[in-house]
Amino acid sequence: MHNSPNLTEKELMQDLLTSEKQGVTSYATFITETSCPNLRGVLMNNFKSIEGTQYKVFDAMRNLGWYQTQDAPTEDVQTVKTNAVVMEKELK
Repeated sequence: MHNSPNLTEKELMQDLLTSEKQGVTSYATFITETSCPNLRGVLMNNFKSIEGTQYKVFDAMRNLGWYQTQDAPTEDVQTVKTNAVVMEKELK
């Protein structure tokens, strides 16, 4: 007999999305702290896989109206792009 609460599909998806986001964050940390090229390659492949899964869950939730997003104003997007180019040039 199970005594666990019954979760709605939305709650299950939210839990899955949270787990996937944590996985993405963990893999990003592991990758940046790994010095072994072979291990780094394995971690990069795993990162790509979990990131893809995270996006699928996010997109499904968004399409169901369970994850609301807003498009950023074009001006804000351009500002971020410009700042990224400037930072990249400063790092070289």
